[in-house]
Amino acid sequence: MQQAGELARWEKAEIERSANEASGTDPDGLCVSDFNISRYMNPPADTPFPLEYAYHLLGDVRGKVVLDFGCGNGENTLLLVKRGAKVISMDLSQSLIELAKRRLELNGVSGDVTFLVASAHNLPLRSNSVDIVFGMAILHHLDLALAAPEVRRVLRKNGKAIFQEPVRNSRMLRAIRKLIPYRHPDVSPFERPLTDQELANFARGFAGSSDKAFLLPYVRLAQHLPIDRKRVRDLYHLDARVLRRFPSLNHYAAIKVMELVK
Repeated sequence: MQQAGELARWEKAEIERSANEASGTDPDGLCVSDFNISRYMNPPADTPFPLEYAYHLLGDVRGKVVLDFGCGNGENTLLLVKRGAKVISMDLSQSLIELAKRRLELNGVSGDVTFLVASAHNLPLRSNSVDIVFGMAILHHLDLALAAPEVRRVLRKNGKAIFQEPVRNSRMLRAIRKLIPYRHPDVSPFERPLTDQELANFARGFAGSSDKAFLLPYVRLAQHLPIDRKRVRDLYHLDARVLRRFPSLNHYAAIKVMELVK
């Protein structure tokens, strides 16, 4: 757990990273195709794509209060509104909140949505006020020891939290990454891939937890090669079959989707 001064530096770095991300965002990129929206309306349980699986776990959210935890530029806010949720779209960055608002405007999407600039370490929300916390690639930016009790606090009894996070369990891969000094401007000095143990620690105090692994290293490699998109999609399907057949390989997966129940 961070001390107050260290936490302030942590969050300042995240705000600066977010401002850089927002300044480099092409407004045309905020428009979402009908096809991409349709992918997340009712995805199947056996989808090989981690974000689709997270949306499968949501279930029927019509009329439910969903906290888009670290909403960024509003990609998930838009989809949650389209699915009929009462959305609280929260981020530490005012710049990204403005992009999230702009995204909804450009796509002609309106609904029950509240935008909130706030810290995930100290949520300005009433206890037991949220049905679902939905956090896509947010935990690896946070002090988990501070964020976990806040997530539990705002959730109603039997409410659930769904997270999609980058993981790096292999000590060898972590060691190799440390040898590469380059850091993209959109990456803060505090963010890092998590480990299964860190996710397990975060889940302590919840009544139930489950997770599913996605993306063995060859899929990530293919994403950065000049390979036809269809072939990359085929690799996702192969990846799902391999992980089902050899669950011990979960240790080497790059993404985990986790569901927690209060």
